[in-house]
Amino acid sequence: MRKNSEVWYNIMLIDAKNLGNKEINENLRAAGKECEITGCLGQRFIAAGMADKNITIEGVPGNALGAYLNGAVITVKANAQDAVGDTMNDGEIIVHGNIGDAAGYAMRGGKIFVKNNAGYRAGIHMKAYKEKVPVMVIGGCAGSFLGEYQAGGVIVVLGLDRKTDRIVGNFPCTGMHGGKMFLRSKCEDVRFPGQVTARPATEEDKAELRRYVEEYCALFDRDPEYVLSGDFTVVTPDSGNPYKRMYVAN
Repeated sequence: MRKNSEVWYNIMLIDAKNLGNKEINENLRAAGKECEITGCLGQRFIAAGMADKNITIEGVPGNALGAYLNGAVITVKANAQDAVGDTMNDGEIIVHGNIGDAAGYAMRGGKIFVKNNAGYRAGIHMKAYKEKVPVMVIGGCAGSFLGEYQAGGVIVVLGLDRKTDRIVGNFPCTGMHGGKMFLRSKCEDVRFPGQVTARPATEEDKAELRRYVEEYCALFDRDPEYVLSGDFTVVTPDSGNPYKRMYVAN
């Protein structure tokens, strides 16, 4: 074990104050199932590729938190920086604050729950395969290029406690050719690209959405019935070749 680690009631405590990401991950790999990291301040790649661990982080982890995650559960008690869950395969990442840009980049399984807002390009290149269906739930608003080139999975943006009129920034769903998006808004002020269909949610859509909303609300102490009572817009692709519309003149 590194000097900054100790075991307390079967929980591995790691003081990250004077550790780099390599030392933090060495301690995590050597630890048991339950781990807690304190004093985190921008260290990158924490818990990359890990499975079968419950990791709680006090402080702000750096870029690529949980990259290639393969089954671990990570709970961040503050904000997180860019590329949360980059190419994650399984597990959960729960952020009790905001996240930076490109969260869930090429995400192919597992779930990301964000209490507040997400930056640009959340869900870019998200994909699904057979039973692997990644899910990202954003409690606040999302920046521009949400779901860019989305090829699978589910993105939910709830717009709770928002201070702006729009739930999402510019150019959402650019190049989207798979998956589904739920936006808790009528989206009358959102301009979608031509290769997607944006329509009001039906009762069947809300029944599908309920399990994601209930998971989010259980994590962050919100009322699921209140959240589900809002207006939702469902966005799906309507073309198998979105790039033709984007880059080829007719």
